[in-house]
Amino acid sequence: MARSLSNALLKGISSFPSARFSTMVSGSIFQNGMRYSTTVPNDPDTHDDFKSTNKLESSGLALQDIVEQDVKDNPVMIYMKGVPDVPRCGFSSLAVRVLKEYNVPLSARNILEDPELKIAVKKFSHWPTFPQIFIKGEFIGGSDIILNMHQTGELKEKLKDVSAPQEKSE
Repeated sequence: MARSLSNALLKGISSFPSARFSTMVSGSIFQNGMRYSTTVPNDPDTHDDFKSTNKLESSGLALQDIVEQDVKDNPVMIYMKGVPDVPRCGFSSLAVRVLKEYNVPLSARNILEDPELKIAVKKFSHWPTFPQIFIKGEFIGGSDIILNMHQTGELKEKLKDVSAPQEKSE
């Protein structure tokens, strides 16, 4: 089972149910228990009144502190190219698909939005490539490591006490 799933993930074949629609809330997208940030890049030709503000800069926290807080507050945190619903590279896409198999809350930040965030994450983890995955505050590695852990059953063990997102009952 794990081998066939891994082969499907590597080939980009996905037989998993399609994702539900997202809701935009204060610069973060929440979907199926997952949270990831989104911002609009500044356009030099846009009047200052209409330019977006960098939420990370305006928070008063250093980027290194934000990375540390992200890792501490989120059971599964991924720094990736793009966002989980729209990855911008194959490695990020693979990592998200593997992690979604476990139905755990997944938080993410798009490192393409802020080059300084990308540098801060690299300094925090002492790891040069992306995606970077943290589970319960521990740096795990990238998509190759997550896939290997999935194939050996180690990822299931690592995520066993991370609670799945709860559906709201009406």
